[in-house]
Amino acid sequence: MAMFAQTIDLVEDPAMIEEYERRHMAVWPEVECSLREIGIREMRIFRLGSRLFMVFEASDAFDPARDYQRYAADPRCREWDALMRDFQRPAPGAGPGEWWASMRQIYELRRE
Repeated sequence: MAMFAQTIDLVEDPAMIEEYERRHMAVWPEVECSLREIGIREMRIFRLGSRLFMVFEASDAFDPARDYQRYAADPRCREWDALMRDFQRPAPGAGPGEWWASMRQIYELRRE
């Protein structure tokens, strides 16, 4: 099982942040199905102010460059992503063209 972490910022507008959270209480079933189909087993998104942090577990074969393209091939997923982009902005430190910026793991506390 592979673990991934990514970050992005939201538009600094309390009403938009509230709407973004509201929409994530009812993520479209097609989006969740597609995420599972590309190998994502569990996903969590956390928020502090306007900063989002997403962590997800995926199959060992998961390749973000390849598998996010498979996800984006679904018209309903593209529609969801287009709606979410109205709320989002790349985080400082994101690479050129990078939307959800990948984060590098620097520490891990393992189970005993």
